[in-house]
Amino acid sequence: MTAEDGHDGAQYLAGSPVRVAILRALREDPRRPAELTDAVDATRTTVQRILAGFRERDWVVKRGAAYRVTPTGERVHDAYETLLTEVERGDRYGRFAATLERVGVDFPPAGIPDSDLTVASDKNPLAVVDRLTELLDESHGDQIRAVSPIVIRQFNDAAAAALDDGANVELIIDRSAADASVTEFEPATDRALDDDATEVYVSAEPIEYGLFRCGDVACVVAYDEQNNPRCVIESTDDAVVDWVDDAFASLRDEATRLSAVVERA
Repeated sequence: MTAEDGHDGAQYLAGSPVRVAILRALREDPRRPAELTDAVDATRTTVQRILAGFRERDWVVKRGAAYRVTPTGERVHDAYETLLTEVERGDRYGRFAATLERVGVDFPPAGIPDSDLTVASDKNPLAVVDRLTELLDESHGDQIRAVSPIVIRQFNDAAAAALDDGANVELIIDRSAADASVTEFEPATDRALDDDATEVYVSAEPIEYGLFRCGDVACVVAYDEQNNPRCVIESTDDAVVDWVDDAFASLRDEATRLSAVVERA
């Protein structure tokens, strides 16, 4: 069989939802044409025509009055279902992946299948901010590591509450976020400088994505070009956790402590 033959077979199966439904039904149990007609809500003529096409491709055989899927048909079915799953996953995680790719972040694809995704929308533009705040609220004295291109009151308040609860916080921001913190959030900046449980670092290079690490959970945050958080992926998968830990360590090694960057009145 050539690659072209495989393409033709895939195109044939994907070309009709009824074909997919019949192959799926036969993957579960052998069935007679009348049973398939009821199961997939198709006419007997349509079912018979599709079964003939399947037999021509050796995906099914007829044994007695019933049709059953062959080992080849099983593999075709299973591969097609896997493809559908990956396409659906691509639709869901596409914005996250594309946004990180735009800023040159090489997120491990192996981490996507077992990760949860929160996406901001027109109806809920603060969905990502709210989810990250929830994670901060749930830290309960853990070690928190974060990277953020922005400073906002909601994050500051949640971080302060986590510190009050006994957490230790390491935060990496860039120079523009540090300047905004000094100008707009002086009390939070003072605490970051004075609290022994807090270490804030400033990156000389602009930061265009976010990280969050607490307990077993690792998160990566995708921002749009206006620095609005659009998606956050969170996972306990080793591939994601290790990647986040390595990315944080790399950024921290290149950053400078906040105390060496800001001037206090």
